[in-house]
Amino acid sequence: MRFSNIVATAMLGAAAAAAPANHAHNDKRDVVTTTVQQEATVYVDGNGNPVKTEGSVAAVQVAEVEGVAAAVTTAAAAAAAAAPATTAAATHAAQTSAIVSTGSSASAGSAGVKGVTYSPYNADGTCRSASQVAQDLAQLTEYPTIRLYGVDCNQVANVLQAKAASQKVFLGVFFVDQIQAGVDTMKAAIDQYGSWDDVVSVSIGNELVNGGQATPAQVGEYIATGRAALQAAGYSGPVVSVDTFIAVINNPELCKYSDYMAVNAHAFFDKNTVAADSGEWLLQQIQRVWTACDGAKDVVITESGWPSQGQTYGVAVPSKENQRAAVSAITSVCGDSTYLFTAFNDLWKADGEYGVEKWFGVHSDE
Repeated sequence: MRFSNIVATAMLGAAAAAAPANHAHNDKRDVVTTTVQQEATVYVDGNGNPVKTEGSVAAVQVAEVEGVAAAVTTAAAAAAAAAPATTAAATHAAQTSAIVSTGSSASAGSAGVKGVTYSPYNADGTCRSASQVAQDLAQLTEYPTIRLYGVDCNQVANVLQAKAASQKVFLGVFFVDQIQAGVDTMKAAIDQYGSWDDVVSVSIGNELVNGGQATPAQVGEYIATGRAALQAAGYSGPVVSVDTFIAVINNPELCKYSDYMAVNAHAFFDKNTVAADSGEWLLQQIQRVWTACDGAKDVVITESGWPSQGQTYGVAVPSKENQRAAVSAITSVCGDSTYLFTAFNDLWKADGEYGVEKWFGVHSDE
């Protein structure tokens, strides 16, 4: 039994969220900070009885994205403070996994998370071969779901052939000017190597609002176009557009369009959060997004991780040890709601801000 935790207006810590991990995209993560006052969190059991209360109600929150302040209105604050607390599960797993999308049904496997992201590119940016993809996927059998970002490099067909029989895939159309072509590529691979039952979700676009590439209304149009094309191809599962947690909080119109809220969030870019606190930080962002959507949509974290190399940012220190600590914390607190970012280091990327973009690979040695 899942819980939905009502958080009052001013939340703890915010961060830049994940950069799009797509072959043709230059990765950049926007710095996001918040002015924090206080937080009120009420946990209740399955009968509605309060079991724990943390913090108190705050009045104002300000998020700054690349120097542009976005204030949460006092009306939103009042609505959040007045919202009723909802049920809390008796088990620790349900309490910490939070607000999982009913449409993305794969639960945590032996890895302790919902899945892991995967990009099929060599260090020089060329496509990994089918045999190389198979070698990669052989290291990822503990994950229930493999999340892909696009359809290039024959990745849908290669991953469908290489995955374990019990594994699912989370597919994506990255280029929103090529939605029909992307769906056609998916269908061709599905027809030859699997079925739509292998697919837990399909994303249309990645971080479009955060990257300034689309308005929320345009995202809605892209989702509608993708959903229609997918239904015509025989797919009837969830369709979403992935964006950053702060993009959704600052643009709640996005809540109207996806079947559940698929958001990217990385504690490293908060700069005030150490690796070992990544799980609690991430849970706070899940709660914030859920609140921004008035509790109408479940929330899944489609990217979260920690870099193993790069520059220190505040108290956030890149290292392999800290990456392991962050993954452990994320898994412990909200693994059922999270796709780890990412399977292997993305050496094909630019270094990016703080020199960390290449170094999120959970299964890479360096």
